[in-house]
Amino acid sequence: MQPLAYIPSPSQGIWHIGPVPIRAYAIMIILGIVVAVWLGERRWAAKGGAPGVIIDVAVWAVPFGLVGGRIYHVITDYQRYFGEDGDPARALEIWKGGLGIWGAIAFGAVGALIACRRRGISLLALADAVAPGIALAQAIGRWGNYWNQELYGRPLDAFWAIEIDEDHRPMLDGGPGLDPKYADIATYHPTFLYESLWCIGVAVLVIWADRRFKLTHGRAFALYVAAYTLGRAWIEALRIDEAHHILGLRLNDWTSILLFLGAVAYLYRMRHRTGPENVGRPVAEGPSDDPVSAEAKPEPEDEPEPGTETEKAEAEDSEAEKPEAEKPEAEKVEDAEKAETDDADTEKAQAEDAEAEKAEKAEKAEKAETEKAERAEADDGEAEAASEGEDPEGEAEDGAGDGAGGSERVEEGEPVKDGK
Repeated sequence: MQPLAYIPSPSQGIWHIGPVPIRAYAIMIILGIVVAVWLGERRWAAKGGAPGVIIDVAVWAVPFGLVGGRIYHVITDYQRYFGEDGDPARALEIWKGGLGIWGAIAFGAVGALIACRRRGISLLALADAVAPGIALAQAIGRWGNYWNQELYGRPLDAFWAIEIDEDHRPMLDGGPGLDPKYADIATYHPTFLYESLWCIGVAVLVIWADRRFKLTHGRAFALYVAAYTLGRAWIEALRIDEAHHILGLRLNDWTSILLFLGAVAYLYRMRHRTGPENVGRPVAEGPSDDPVSAEAKPEPEDEPEPGTETEKAEAEDSEAEKPEAEKPEAEKVEDAEKAETDDADTEKAQAEDAEAEKAEKAEKAEKAETEKAERAEADDGEAEAASEGEDPEGEAEDGAGDGAGGSERVEEGEPVKDGK
């Protein structure tokens, strides 16, 4: 079996179930939206947001985006619909292809803004959450161009070239008919494939950078815009489908350049931006009748931030008041051991207090005995001194006599004789 010399074109892009047409282009768009919502929900939950928010926002953003994408395409290729040989009614035939990504993002952002305001959440935080999902949606949606055999590039002779049927090859600008220079060329650059692979790389880049650098406040979305436009510029340069040119560049090239510069400038300006983002709160009970549900209401300014001492104290109080039956067995054992340890510590403290009190009483009694002994010794000394004729005041008196004789008392230096 010989390897394929090129990528074959699909034999058809529409299937019918009775009178209902099933278009491959529409299936690719729907699959892309589903993947974007799924990934956006996961990233939004990782930010602390409530589940279901991305789905609710998509209800607004997707219809706005489809209308905006079509408007951008019709405006930038107005000659197809409002030119000399144009048909304005074809502007409504969205199922035949023709969606401008920049119009889709711009109008989709308007729908997302309405939904975010209704739920009271930050549009920038939501944009960061859905950025890689949008890139994946584009990667899937580009395969719709494959089924429609459109938006291919210059002729290419390689095994990865895409085969294009005669009916879908470039036509003459001045009227119907195949352009002669492409009449005998069947294979072209598969620019849809290039962009699909590039968008997958952009999604991976944004997810990695967000985890590595914690991109917030719209920086993840700005990185997506910068990375996508960088690839779109060189892919756009390969395309040969009809487009407006300004100073030698296709219109989408100029759009990519301006958006790239704007995204890089935003990333530089917000490089130090930190702080919490308003992602709402999960709903603890059933849905509210209010359009702005409790899960998305902004937190009151006077409410303590998570992790403060107040929250910790409340958590400890609630844990202490928790009924015994609701606690797990390991927690019960831990509580019992803690209570037993507390009782032992209390008993030990009481015993130490009793010992200290007993020692203090003994010391007081010993001190009292010492003082009593000292007083008794002092009293005995005084009594002995009194019995020996000593004047306690310290005055000396002579009372000696020889029995029959008198005694002499010296008073002011003169002798006094006592003979009676």
